[in-house]
Amino acid sequence: MESKKLALMQNQEDQKNVKLIIQWEDYEQELARLCSLTFALNEAKQKKQLVQQKLQSLIQVEAESLSRSNELDEMKEKLDSRKLVMGNMSMHSKVVKEKVKKQEEQLSNDIRSLLVAGTSLSGASKRLQDASRSFAGERGYGHLRTLQRVFRMRQQYMVSQVQLLYPVRIAIGQAPEQELEFFNNSSNSGNSAGSKPLDQGALTIAGLHLTVFTKMSFFTDKKEVQRSATALGYVAHVVALIASYLQVPLRYPLRLGGSRSYIRDYAPSIEPSSSDLTSSSSVSANSRPVEFPLFLEGQDSTRAAYAVFLLNKDLEQLLNYIGGRSLGPRHVLANLKELLRTILSPEYIDT
Repeated sequence: MESKKLALMQNQEDQKNVKLIIQWEDYEQELARLCSLTFALNEAKQKKQLVQQKLQSLIQVEAESLSRSNELDEMKEKLDSRKLVMGNMSMHSKVVKEKVKKQEEQLSNDIRSLLVAGTSLSGASKRLQDASRSFAGERGYGHLRTLQRVFRMRQQYMVSQVQLLYPVRIAIGQAPEQELEFFNNSSNSGNSAGSKPLDQGALTIAGLHLTVFTKMSFFTDKKEVQRSATALGYVAHVVALIASYLQVPLRYPLRLGGSRSYIRDYAPSIEPSSSDLTSSSSVSANSRPVEFPLFLEGQDSTRAAYAVFLLNKDLEQLLNYIGGRSLGPRHVLANLKELLRTILSPEYIDT
């Protein structure tokens, strides 16, 4: 096999070394053929160069086109990402737009409310200015103060007339400073008639002492009991008159009857007696007040003492109304004198 290959190769080399021998007669023909072949070869080379140039330009164009295509792909990816971002921004802008629209509506409502409030405020300001002018005018605060002073002076005059009818004075032989100490001294010393004096030892009303008896006995002075009942009737009448002058509804209303006066309690802490129940049987049980006697004759001493206590509460109510100070629950005449003094004082007109 190798020998055949060697022989074939030797034969090819021999053929290459063989020189072409052309006859003279065929020289011109061969020369013409050679020239035509050379011309054709040159044209083929030119065509090859042209084709090569065209191919080179085409390759260059193709490369540029590929590069452009790659750039277009990148730009397309960027465009897609931008589109996604723009879509998100569009959704966000829609949400913001809706919020802005709602805020605009709320702001519009607020503006309308402010306009209404401004109109109301303007009207209120105008009314306030009118009220201020009226307040500062002839029928304003000064006029009101003048009317109040006239009213207080009228109250003082009427109370002074009451004081003339029922004067409260210190008893002869008693110093003023003994007025509040008399109760303790007299209650400690005792009394053969079973009486328990309050502040009446130092004060009198229309010349009568006020004594609250703790019990009735055979030795009790009936005239002294009657005088105490009369004094309590005087005090009740004075309290009722002053309350009407001051236009103060009493917490414990009074039923005046001179020395047989009563005081009413709508929420008593003492059980009512059978006589109270029968006397007011025509009134409803839920709204029926209980009456307590301001006298002792024929009555329970506890109920009579409670009536004096309620009367003093009415005095304290009137003192609190005019800014006075109560002297205690056991000083009826002292509280009454303080009430009269406060109302008749010059400071009462300007308060």
